[in-house]
Amino acid sequence: MATLTQIRVRTSPDQIPQWQSATWDDYVACCADAEQSQVDHFRIFFNQGYLFVDMGWEGINHARFRELLTMLIAFWFSRQPEQTFDCLGGCILEKPKQRAASPDQVVYIGAESPRWQVGEPRRINLRQWRVPDLVCEVGDTTLATDLDEKKQIYARLEIPEYWVIDVSAARVIAFYLQADGRYQQSHVSRALDGLAIALVEQTFARLEQETNGAAAVWFAQQIANL
Repeated sequence: MATLTQIRVRTSPDQIPQWQSATWDDYVACCADAEQSQVDHFRIFFNQGYLFVDMGWEGINHARFRELLTMLIAFWFSRQPEQTFDCLGGCILEKPKQRAASPDQVVYIGAESPRWQVGEPRRINLRQWRVPDLVCEVGDTTLATDLDEKKQIYARLEIPEYWVIDVSAARVIAFYLQADGRYQQSHVSRALDGLAIALVEQTFARLEQETNGAAAVWFAQQIANL
């Protein structure tokens, strides 16, 4: 089985994501290597015989958008403090032997979000835990694969709602999973209970002139009376 030193790894945001033939054992070995080496930035995706490993830092824009996304989710749920939620960005989701992904943001709404137990892999096994309610990718240098290969993975993992945030255009493309297992674009979030995607886009557009903190406060003001 292949290790991180034996496969093609994306180590710079300037590199185009490359998917390569691999086995599930290769995927598990790469995860083990990354954990043992305590790799700071490690994202991995597996889809029935194809693997993509990303160890390239995305930079300031990606970080600013990603952290604003987390703040927006928190502000949204601050309106209904009785509603529990967990943001688990950076965790790996997997259906063993089939598919795996490590999204920028993973959101569980309500009870029964994953809890790690000593001795278990540090990944979310979707045969053991329910699927998250929302998964998001921030597309700075990976937009094409976010809308293609990764989108296919999330549909097969049965993620009910998937967002792609296009950094260059400050655009949010939201998808909702249909009964036939395919994603349909949606202009309103179901996971976030009717939140208009246009408002999210307006908030991200403010990053051209503002900090993400200021944009988040503006968003909080807009939803205060919803």
